[in-house]
Amino acid sequence: MAITVVSVKKVLLLRTLPLKLNEEVVEEYGSHRFMLSHGCRFVLCASGDLVKVYSTRTEEWLHSLQGHTNQVTGIALNPANHLQVYSCSADGTVKLWDFIDGILIKTFIIGYPLFAIYVSEKHEGVLFLHVSMATDSKNECFQLVAVHLPKSAEQEVEAKEMSVVSSHISSNPSCTAFGRGGEYIAFARRLQLNVYFFRKQKTCSFSLKATDKKGAQNAFTCITCHPTDDCIATGHEDGKIRLWRNFIHKKEYTYSTQHWHHNAVNTLCFTPEGTHLLSGGIESVLVQWQYGAGNRKEFLPRLGGSILHISASSDGQLFCTSHSDNKITVIESSFKVCGVLQGLVKGDAVLTDLMIDPRSKALVLNGKPGHLQFYSLLRDKHLYNLDIVQQEYIYEAGLDQFEVAKAAFDIKGSWLATVEERGQKSSDLEFFLKLWAFDERTQSFVLNTTITAAHTDRIISMCFSSSEETTMLVTIAEDGQFKAWCQGADADTQQNQNFWSCDFVGSYHNLKPTNCSFSADSSLLAVSFQEVITIWSPETWEMLTTLCQPPGIIRDLCFGRLSCSKYLLGTTTRNLLCCWNLLTCALEWSSSVEVSKLQPDPLSENVAAFSYQSKHTDLFVFKPSEPRPLFTNKNVCSEKVHRAVFVPREELLNNCDESSQWLNRSQLYFLTQNMDLLTFSTATEEDRMLSSSKQLVIDDSVAVTPFYLLLGKHRQQQQKLNTQSHPAADKPQQPQGSVTIKELLHTPAHVLPAASVLCSMFVNSLLISNTGVQQDCLREEMDSEKEEEDSEEEMEACDSQQELRVQGSVDEVMLKLSKAQERELKRVRKTDFSWMADLIDSKP
Repeated sequence: MAITVVSVKKVLLLRTLPLKLNEEVVEEYGSHRFMLSHGCRFVLCASGDLVKVYSTRTEEWLHSLQGHTNQVTGIALNPANHLQVYSCSADGTVKLWDFIDGILIKTFIIGYPLFAIYVSEKHEGVLFLHVSMATDSKNECFQLVAVHLPKSAEQEVEAKEMSVVSSHISSNPSCTAFGRGGEYIAFARRLQLNVYFFRKQKTCSFSLKATDKKGAQNAFTCITCHPTDDCIATGHEDGKIRLWRNFIHKKEYTYSTQHWHHNAVNTLCFTPEGTHLLSGGIESVLVQWQYGAGNRKEFLPRLGGSILHISASSDGQLFCTSHSDNKITVIESSFKVCGVLQGLVKGDAVLTDLMIDPRSKALVLNGKPGHLQFYSLLRDKHLYNLDIVQQEYIYEAGLDQFEVAKAAFDIKGSWLATVEERGQKSSDLEFFLKLWAFDERTQSFVLNTTITAAHTDRIISMCFSSSEETTMLVTIAEDGQFKAWCQGADADTQQNQNFWSCDFVGSYHNLKPTNCSFSADSSLLAVSFQEVITIWSPETWEMLTTLCQPPGIIRDLCFGRLSCSKYLLGTTTRNLLCCWNLLTCALEWSSSVEVSKLQPDPLSENVAAFSYQSKHTDLFVFKPSEPRPLFTNKNVCSEKVHRAVFVPREELLNNCDESSQWLNRSQLYFLTQNMDLLTFSTATEEDRMLSSSKQLVIDDSVAVTPFYLLLGKHRQQQQKLNTQSHPAADKPQQPQGSVTIKELLHTPAHVLPAASVLCSMFVNSLLISNTGVQQDCLREEMDSEKEEEDSEEEMEACDSQQELRVQGSVDEVMLKLSKAQERELKRVRKTDFSWMADLIDSKP
């Protein structure tokens, strides 16, 4: 069973957690990678190698379109069918999806990495793609090609017919746009605007100077075209917007200028009617310009991160904006926010470790500036942001502001410790140590204690004790000291108070501390001072021993877990991984390897070590009792890994081979320098996720709704009881008509034939009798007829005898109907012929 590295978002995740727009996974909502569906019901966005479908009403993730093997770089609705969407990827393919049901319709093999996709109503069967030219990677250029989609019944087909529309275009997809539904295409690069007319097959070029008399930067940053008029709107680095007109005649072109943004304009978008122009930039303000009315405009401020892209629905009822903090905002045409789709918040850097909240099991790390974000990996959903700094953030480059630098949870999740700081130089350094208590009423953390002078220099690391009985926090700083913090006690009553104070201050020969760690039972505290590791007793604060065998400064420390709790692991700057036995206070083993991150699993003896060498990172999973690794994965990523965490599973994995046993209890997530959040999954998990995504198709007896998720177990138990009390042999067969009706109701409407074709089929299905019911009815009818025959024979015998007696002769008996004729006459009498009366009355 192979183990593969998969992107999370997404997870998600994320699959689950989305990161950066280009190569990374954090920023899944980038430029030209999301859009609104026809009718404003869904939002489609690219997330890693997936396309995720969200509901605009509930803001919930519905399903994912999975099939690409590399980053999805662009999506576009099919002009010929508004229920289908194209997606292009760096894997060199374009896929056509039915995004309502999540079905892959066709795959077109292009053969080159693709970076953007465009469609036009006037170019049916043609896609326009961004393709990288084969040039020097340092000066990479792109070209726009037109690909003619072949008509083939096969699901996977190679697209061989393509032509180059333009070479040396901008790598930014926002600098290319169609005009008048596809009559021309405009693309800008640096200081030049080009317009290509398809009918005339010629290109008109317009250039600007690098700077004007006022020193403004005129480079193009984005472009859009008016849907009905010959007008092109361009955004520039200095924040100006130019409206180009009469560009059909190259020598007579004109443009007007509008200016509000104080920095570069990131995106522009005309509304479908063309009555308004939308613009956005770093200010996080959506600006709506009234077309043809000069500088009349409206504003929607405080939307979050910088606006990267704007998309409008086909009817103009909804707008969507994507932001640099990995968020999509759904906005009504009345300029009112009606929904927010928040992914894993992407900041400039992750200063804290990756942490798991013991209560919510959410991933916790830096989020918005001055905040900690709580993200559910299981639900692939952003839960909330915790404001740590509690100051308004000013979006201005070069401004020194407070950031959350360190954070740690206690073992029960009742306390959260944070360190916020600003100032790169020691002389300008400001920092605060804050402790937050979990409030059961609000189900969030509330500030309890703020310590303004915890140390005299920057705090390097901190950790909580592992004991559930007593809670203790240890911090180490560049001032050469480590401090233990406990909940304070009143001097008079000696009772614990709801605030924190310093309990102990320790140091070792004026050496600078580098790391600290508690043992699994909190009976020992290890604090490293450069090349020496000191072992302390938290109860008496007595230094028990020192370990100083390895050369080099100690960089990482961690204790073993469970049966390996007697071992202490450490990494050094001399590329050594060392293991000490605390019972003998001797070096158990050491290995020459450069370890960038050492991460223990709290639920097992396993420890993950990330090693960076030869410009790539390798992963080793081992137990401290054995230097031989249990699992090795070479070339996990090309960047260093400095953040990692083991996430406990809700259900243990049982069907795993020996090489993946270390994933049974926990799942490993790690963060690279490029803000990629990655995880490991087994083939069993992939199959389970695939089966769960197809649950609606497999189990068509009931729709998968929130009520079904709540009552599904009860329904299954009830079905088991019914099957036990009523054997399968006694269960009546399902009517054939109901099967036809179920197929009719569960088939998507857009793939059904015409209603005229379905009418006769539907009526016939209702007229077909059920086999079991028909036999029962026939049996009952035969029994009743037999009883009638017997009674009739007796009555006939009595009547005949009486008549013979009265009339005195058999020859005088009147002729009578046969029994079959009498039964037929009874059936006719029971038939309702009232409809014939209405028919006769309606005739003239």
